[in-house]
Amino acid sequence: MKLLVGLGNPGAKYARNRHNIGFMAVDRIAEDQGFAPWRSKFQAELTEGRLGTEKVILLKPQTFMNLSGQSVGEAMRFYKLDSTDVIVFHDEIDLAPGKVRLKSGGGHAGHNGLRSIHQHIGPHYDRVRLGVGHPGDKNKVSGYVLSDFAKADHDWLDDEMRGISDGAAQLAQDEGPKFLNAVAARVAPARPSTPAPKPVAKPAPEPEPEDDRSPLQRLADRFK
Repeated sequence: MKLLVGLGNPGAKYARNRHNIGFMAVDRIAEDQGFAPWRSKFQAELTEGRLGTEKVILLKPQTFMNLSGQSVGEAMRFYKLDSTDVIVFHDEIDLAPGKVRLKSGGGHAGHNGLRSIHQHIGPHYDRVRLGVGHPGDKNKVSGYVLSDFAKADHDWLDDEMRGISDGAAQLAQDEGPKFLNAVAARVAPARPSTPAPKPVAKPAPEPEPEDDRSPLQRLADRFK
């Protein structure tokens, strides 16, 4: 069994924030893959289903980002899972918008949701890092991630969510490269290869008519 956790803040006010891209990811998986209705448990919204051969719990902590670990820890212990069975979807300012990367273990890099999860289950869990870009000034990061995606982001964001849903079964079965390939196929689909057009053969010039005049006649004709 796998526990897939989306990070975000509860409430309509935050629903389209960059910080809530983790919620968006698990919502899309649940919708596309026929999971049960969401219900409240472990200070979170929870749903169950299957991805491929794997039974999966999807979790959206409702404790606000900074306390996400409380919910994740409760759910992990209830289902008798190891931290290595946990996969967390979260926003990543150090990746460009539309970029998706996988990471196993490591630090929290100042992300408050990950910091809280570290405190409750340790660092040995997997993360799906969802790039949202950087505002360019570290003092603007908080306001940036707590603001909504721009309209210009909607197309790539929808493609990314579709790709995450497409590859969710591979992710749950520890096939990370196949998961990333599924995302890439949506976000940056391969262009169809079209053969170069064949050069059009130019028609051969028509032969000039044979001049059967005598040299004297040709000279006379030039002065007419």
